[in-house]
Amino acid sequence: MPKRILQGVVVSSANDKTVVVRVERRIKHPLLDKIIRRSKKYHAHDESNQYQVGDVVRIEECRPISKLKSWRVVGGEA
Repeated sequence: MPKRILQGVVVSSANDKTVVVRVERRIKHPLLDKIIRRSKKYHAHDESNQYQVGDVVRIEECRPISKLKSWRVVGGEA
């Protein structure tokens, strides 16, 4: 089974080797027919502590690293 890859913005990098990434998706409201934004925050493993708040990164699903971390940062976007 392929691993999921998501793209989002780093909203916190206060913890050691961990970043919190907000991933936003756009869906169509079933009744109003408007495009609305939904977001979710993921804790991702950042081994070298190189990403800071505001960076756009890609995260990949991986085995559980801790209680909250099941994602790994695979790279940033230009």
